Amino acid sequence: MSFPAPMPSTDALPQMRLDAPLTQSLPEQIAARLSERIVSGAYAQGQRIMEQAVAAEFEVSRGPVREALRLLEKEGLVIILARRGAQVTNPTIEEVNEIFDIRAMLNGLRDRLIAENPRRETLLPLIEQDVARLEETAGLPGQGEEYIETVTRLNRLLTQAAGNRRLQAFLGSLAVQTVRYTRLGLSTPGRRMQSVQHWQGLLQAIRNGDGDAAERIARQRVIDSRDAAVELLRNQAATDTASGG
Repeated sequence: MSFPAPMPSTDALPQMRLDAPLTQSLPEQIAARLSERIVSGAYAQGQRIMEQAVAAEFEVSRGPVREALRLLEKEGLVIILARRGAQVTNPTIEEVNEIFDIRAMLNGLRDRLIAENPRRETLLPLIEQDVARLEETAGLPGQGEEYIETVTRLNRLLTQAAGNRRLQAFLGSLAVQTVRYTRLGLSTPGRRMQSVQHWQGLLQAIRNGDGDAAERIARQRVIDSRDAAVELLRNQAATDTASGG
């Protein structure tokens, strides 16, 4: 297995989906725009997305918008309800747990494949560069967004480098579904400091060719992010209940 050429290091997840309009259909381009808004929180959980309003904004008919919303439904970002249209998903805590559990297993497989690849040395400088950036920004209160963008870029690099197309497809879909909660899970300097320790450990495991360690560290990193996000969601739900919301 050889490593494919890495993606440009300056891209973030939503940008990656928008930077190649010539290779995307019109519904895919619209879906990418709407996905970015959902991921960033511009569209709140439970908010309805009106076909007619989106069609007017993008100056298209409702057909491409309808197809774009179906694409988002496949990614788990919206649910399409009969006679009510599309609504941004609002997963239960149980569903968030399930999604992260699957992602933990697949990230573990991905990082094991990379650590056990004899040609991993060609990838190490790129990983080292991003891990160094994580170390610089982890503890800084105002650098949360940059930290998350670096994590997103690093995850995408590793997913592509694993060289398994089915694994790439699964992880790509899960990344879109979980990015809202990953942001929650990495929202504090304390959590980011915990996260960067996992990335440092993964880097060392890849250097050593230790697939067992790489898989274990990858799983724990995702589980820690899951637990932090779920705790914040529970706190938010308790606050809403107490305030009568």
